[in-house]
Amino acid sequence: MTHRGSRVLHVGSLSRVEGEGALHLRVDNGRVAEARLQIYEPPRFFEAFLRGRGYIEPPDITARVCGICPVAYQMSACAAIEDACGITVDGQLAELRRLLYCGEWIESQTLHIYLLHAPDFLGRVSAIDLARTHRAEVERGLRLKQTGNALMELLGGRAIHPVNVRVGGFHRVPTREELRPLYERLKRGLDDAWSTVRWVGRFDFPDAHCDEDLLALAEPGRYAIAAGTPTVLPGDGGPQRSFPVQDFCEHVVERQVPHSTALQSELDGRRHLTGSLARYAINGHLLSPAARQAAAEAGLKAVCRNPFRSIIVRAVEVLYAIDEAMRIIDAYEPPPRPSVEVPPRAGIGHGATEAPRGLLYHRYALDADGTVTDARLVPPTAQNQGAIEEDLRRLVQAAMDDGDPGDTELTALCERAIRNHDPCISCSTHFLELSIERT
Repeated sequence: MTHRGSRVLHVGSLSRVEGEGALHLRVDNGRVAEARLQIYEPPRFFEAFLRGRGYIEPPDITARVCGICPVAYQMSACAAIEDACGITVDGQLAELRRLLYCGEWIESQTLHIYLLHAPDFLGRVSAIDLARTHRAEVERGLRLKQTGNALMELLGGRAIHPVNVRVGGFHRVPTREELRPLYERLKRGLDDAWSTVRWVGRFDFPDAHCDEDLLALAEPGRYAIAAGTPTVLPGDGGPQRSFPVQDFCEHVVERQVPHSTALQSELDGRRHLTGSLARYAINGHLLSPAARQAAAEAGLKAVCRNPFRSIIVRAVEVLYAIDEAMRIIDAYEPPPRPSVEVPPRAGIGHGATEAPRGLLYHRYALDADGTVTDARLVPPTAQNQGAIEEDLRRLVQAAMDDGDPGDTELTALCERAIRNHDPCISCSTHFLELSIERT
């Protein structure tokens, strides 16, 4: 089919991502002039209905933002509320929070690798279709996901929207005896994690490069998960820099765009990318020895800027999360109390943690009795949207420069490019329609 003139290409419901949206590409005389992610899900108003609630409520309310990564919302909310109240949660309570977060990393990253992303590399239309040709691999992925879910169930009370997390710690903490079976399960899962890295490392990866600034938390001495300082690795080769979490909104500025109900963000006036590629680039040297070895065996360099290879980084992070969970359980001593007291006070608090999809920032303003007077949530995909649009523009342009791709080929390329970033606006975006305007 020739691409002269104008045409609109409609794509049916895209599986393996969640949410609702569309992609519009405008092509003028063979050049991709515009790529827009049109997100049309209705606004959900979480920030609005947090106002007027008690200061202990945000962790339970914001967990409902996402069924895939509720712990991320709970942890960022707790960090911000505790910051506003002048309280630091440390010691074994902080380690238990990190352990719970490891459970979410394992289940969420594994879900993406096996059920959402791997079919793209193996020519399958779905995870069910993949199971027909790669049954053992899909079963391995489900075992890993169940291991992550088991951690969340024990520490959080349930795997989806955990109920055991509270400001100051937990409602109840586990005994060593309760954690021991999980240690043995994680030990078995380590073999599956190694196999996962080796499996995805053999996939065929198209050439691609993203030159956006990378943003992730950095924490001295360990791979940042539940705490850290926002750190930037510039895409232009400049020196790495950091800024205090309380200055986040001075650097990451959100704006409304006419084609989306989701805000888009810029970092110091530039597009940026957060998530696995950013974390690995900034913190990769702090992975466990096994995870570093796995990354090297899979061919990852110190910085990976090919979005198609993000599946390898996610697999390495699963292996790391299992390693880290085993370390925490092995050294665990039950704290004297399941939580520390967090008395209310007037103030503004900031919290940021690393959701599987990237840095998640919360800000809360409290009055003297602990009532929330203002709230702000900046999710990872809202930050990544500009970079995803540019990624799509580059890839489509390269495909058109190489030849005259047909509708099916171009649609598949766009879908793959989107899934590279595992977008999540509810937390993620579900593309129902792709239109390409050519003039």
